[in-house]
Amino acid sequence: MTNQLPMAVTAPLSPAQKTQLINLIRRAAKAEIMPRFRTLDAGDIDTKKDENDLVTAADTAAEAMITRGLQIAFPHALVIGEEAVSKSPDLLKGIAEAELCFIIDPVDGTWNFAKGMPLFGTIIAVCRFGQPVLGLIYDPVGNDLIITDNTTPAEWRTRSGRHRPIQTAVPKPLDQMAGYMHIRQMSDDARALMWSKVGALGYVGTLRCSAHEYRLLATGAADFILSSNLNSWDHAAGVLLCQQAGGKSAMLDGTAYNAAMTSGYLLSASSEAVWNDVATHFAGLLPEA
Repeated sequence: MTNQLPMAVTAPLSPAQKTQLINLIRRAAKAEIMPRFRTLDAGDIDTKKDENDLVTAADTAAEAMITRGLQIAFPHALVIGEEAVSKSPDLLKGIAEAELCFIIDPVDGTWNFAKGMPLFGTIIAVCRFGQPVLGLIYDPVGNDLIITDNTTPAEWRTRSGRHRPIQTAVPKPLDQMAGYMHIRQMSDDARALMWSKVGALGYVGTLRCSAHEYRLLATGAADFILSSNLNSWDHAAGVLLCQQAGGKSAMLDGTAYNAAMTSGYLLSASSEAVWNDVATHFAGLLPEA
């Protein structure tokens, strides 16, 4: 059973606007991201919260280029980038009320990028009043992307221009599931519970890159993602891609996800059955009624 969002009467962007968006992302990767990959100087890398939370010259330059392009193409839209939010957190308050909002993560997986690991991506989500209605995850290294909106199934667009539908994995038992959980970002009590529960699963890890974690989930190579860090630039696009590829995304308590949310546990899974099994297994994360 799938958990796709109800089909909207009209798509959030026209085919021409989608193409314009994709071309903008590719140009930003070609001009600002890939030339800096494995060529960063020490002065091109800075920390935000701690040494695991990095920002590079590629992040800021790519976000600036994408933001400018979107503001020109969609002058009435709210455009929010991860790096802009780090300087002006109040920008997030506009997501819930914006009729059209673009949320940008210019280089998701910055730690990987800064260390020379080719596991990073660009994430773009389009939201209406916080509800994701278009999701795009682009891999600058492979020059390909997965994309969907709330009127179409999710698909993979290769560098050669081929369009291929994608589908989440078939359900499997808990002890055979592979997933990603960001345990380090959880509270002390939650971490203790998580470590006591992960042994029942087939594989648990993290790629330090939401872009590729959601790509693997949406294309059937992973079974779930569980996170308590609800940065909208990490999750909004992936939630929609998961759902439109046949999976289910919702807060662990069953509440529907909205990009304006800032707390709670978000679970995305390959199917409703897998979502239910994982949610039951980690139900102890929720406060007692």
